[in-house]
Amino acid sequence: MELTTVWFIIIAFLWTSYFFLEGFDFGVGILLPALGRDDVERRVLINTIGPVWDGNEVWLLVAGGATFAAFPEWYATLFSGFYLPLLLILLALIVRGVAFEYRGKKDDARWRSRWDKAIFWGSLLPAFLWGVAFANIVRGVPLAADHEYAGTLLDLLNPYALLGGLTTTILFVLHGAVFLALKTSGDIRTQARRVATVAVVAAIAAGGSFLLITQLQHGKPVTWLTAGGAAAGLLVAAVANRRGREGWAFIGTGAAIVLAVATLFTALFPDVMPSTLGSGGLTTQNAASTGYTLKIMTWVAVVFTPIVLIYQGWTYWVFRKRIGTSSIPPAKKPEPVP
Repeated sequence: MELTTVWFIIIAFLWTSYFFLEGFDFGVGILLPALGRDDVERRVLINTIGPVWDGNEVWLLVAGGATFAAFPEWYATLFSGFYLPLLLILLALIVRGVAFEYRGKKDDARWRSRWDKAIFWGSLLPAFLWGVAFANIVRGVPLAADHEYAGTLLDLLNPYALLGGLTTTILFVLHGAVFLALKTSGDIRTQARRVATVAVVAAIAAGGSFLLITQLQHGKPVTWLTAGGAAAGLLVAAVANRRGREGWAFIGTGAAIVLAVATLFTALFPDVMPSTLGSGGLTTQNAASTGYTLKIMTWVAVVFTPIVLIYQGWTYWVFRKRIGTSSIPPAKKPEPVP
């Protein structure tokens, strides 16, 4: 297998891991105003992802860095053509991270309310825009012969891409609701399961439509299997959630996200950025770095990827227990500055 193909698979794995892990983070953030009826309940919701959200975002940094190093032409075209959406994602993630850190720094209801809104929008915008971006990557964008983006912002807001954004948003809301049902107790757990019951129906409708269109327009024979597996994962999640088996429901939503992303990358290969103009498209061959660079990167990945996986798995194991409102101590007022 050529190293360009190996690195396409590695990058697909990195993005899949990011969407699987950050997906429930986004879902929890989007559900914060719906399930957090008071400050204590909102603190419970935030605490479910508090120990892991920043570690989950590391996968985005690694995916972006790997894309830059392995396929610099792809990276350059992607970040120039998708500049505004990616800038909005970056700003939203920055504001969201600041909100997690600053929310409890002041004992004031309006202060916390403003940061809660920042968490909501900082979760909703990336959840939607990542779907728009990846749908456009699979569909193709106007590229000139020199691989420069030749379209406008409106070209990215086509119906297929908007459906992709809707699909990722609903999938992440479902993933987050199931995660909350798995990680909490009491009334929050009950409410999360109710949200998941509704969200899974919407996910089947939106996700099924998006993957069917993807398959008919861009798919390959093997992607029927991955797309069908994603649908099966949602059905497993629906049944498990109804029976109160949150662990199986989480496996179902996770499998749906993993297989949906696998469908997109498999449909895309060997292209990395198709052109709708008939020329100038990028492939794993003409977008790749030199063979020497890919060899060095491969050894780095072999050494460090298992370390990252072991460390992150250990983190989830340590913080595996359920929490509820009884787990939240009274908010401490900040000490006055002398």
